[in-house]
Amino acid sequence: MRISKTTHNALQILIATAKSGNNLVKGAAIAHELGLTEQNTSKIVHLLSRGGFIKAVRGPQGGMTLAQNPADIRIGDVVLAMERMTIEDERQAHGGFNDIFDVALDAFVSVLNQHTLADVVRSKRGGPLAGLSGKQAKSKGQKSKRKSAAILDEVRKQRAPASKTRGIQK
Repeated sequence: MRISKTTHNALQILIATAKSGNNLVKGAAIAHELGLTEQNTSKIVHLLSRGGFIKAVRGPQGGMTLAQNPADIRIGDVVLAMERMTIEDERQAHGGFNDIFDVALDAFVSVLNQHTLADVVRSKRGGPLAGLSGKQAKSKGQKSKRKSAAILDEVRKQRAPASKTRGIQK
């Protein structure tokens, strides 16, 4: 699965905000640091604020700070909040596949929720999303795949109707 550019930028903004600690950070400064337009940054900050991830303060002395402790912000929750409208729009186009996509989305978000914003910021690799890729992910590769498969199986079991069985007619 892929995340949208907006969601990627939202994660970058959260990381930059987390690195500032409790200090208010100007949207323009983050836009400049990340190479984004101020208008796009403002739009994303608004969405993050509505999602409860960022607290925005208006005015000349304003800025933004995290609304929660970075250890309490799960990456999957951010992705789900940012992608929710896109997912709902896509569902309309896929008809009978909605159950399949729901299972896949639940598994995707479950795996992402194993990581917090604090994990990503603490990453030794230095890149904004290094905590979700690179050497660390390669060393955990097989374990993560097994855990992801187990999560996907569990989600499928929870969604499978108990009364629905298929037999082979003779």
